[in-house]
Amino acid sequence: MTAIPSIACLGVIGKNNNPLHISIFPSQPANTPLRTPLQFSLLLSSTLDIFESRSKANLTSGGGLSGDFGLLHAIDERLSAYGFETNTGVRFVAVVDVRGRLAGGAIGPGGAVFKAMQAAYVKLLQNPFYEPDEHSPPTGKGGKKITSKRFAGDMRRIGEGWTPGASVA
Repeated sequence: MTAIPSIACLGVIGKNNNPLHISIFPSQPANTPLRTPLQFSLLLSSTLDIFESRSKANLTSGGGLSGDFGLLHAIDERLSAYGFETNTGVRFVAVVDVRGRLAGGAIGPGGAVFKAMQAAYVKLLQNPFYEPDEHSPPTGKGGKKITSKRFAGDMRRIGEGWTPGASVA
């Protein structure tokens, strides 16, 4: 059987560089995650410098303030991190495992994953009981993780449902 890429981890990072949500997905053939939650947290943190340097480059070149950052970095021969930044400074990161799933038949999550993640985040922001300032305080210190079961379910659906070249509903 042929292995196709799959998502190993989805992360949402707040505008103050605090992790808001991390979803980890198992990889084949052992059906276990490739890294521990702490290791994925550190991988997501390592993308912050890349976001910052590319944001500065975009501002000086007039390329815009946010959007799809594409490949942030190749972590090893199996994992790669891709990123997207919203105009409010919230960052979405997808860590892709290039040998993640077995299948009978474009590496990189493309815009479909980030659009689905952004739609789930916007849906969360529309919840009248969700207070964004608790998660990314204006003072820039601390912040809670997102604990919404609906948001976690949306992230799980996105991560498990993605295949290369397919859109995520």
